[in-house]
Amino acid sequence: MAVVSVSMPDELLERLDEFADEHGYTGRSEVVREASRNLLGEFEDRRLEDRDLMAVVTVLFDFETTSVEERMMHLRHEHEALVKSNVHSHVGNHYCLELFILEGSLEDVSTFVGKIRATQDILTVDYSVLPVDEFAGSVEQEA
Repeated sequence: MAVVSVSMPDELLERLDEFADEHGYTGRSEVVREASRNLLGEFEDRRLEDRDLMAVVTVLFDFETTSVEERMMHLRHEHEALVKSNVHSHVGNHYCLELFILEGSLEDVSTFVGKIRATQDILTVDYSVLPVDEFAGSVEQEA
């Protein structure tokens, strides 16, 4: 097995070690391997391929990191055809929340989410994906 060196803030490393201890992992490497498998598998759902999708992406960051807000604005413009709506809101005393509503292919959504995750100083990224055709079908049945 290859050995990989990863840089991360001390606080995240402490959380990783605590998580490993609390959940019975043999160490941080096992946690990182499992998290990597989960992350890589997120967008490999074959049921979502070749379908029109809706996605909601929520991003949280500290309001003092203006570089994150600038990056979010750049991504919104770079993916103008994908981003159907975008809301910026202040949450608590120190945080900004960006909410993106997307409509497009699995590849486009995963690229967008990946670029957000790669942005330095992001605190959390959460998202959900729903096939548009599946939703449209359930609305037609109700009518």
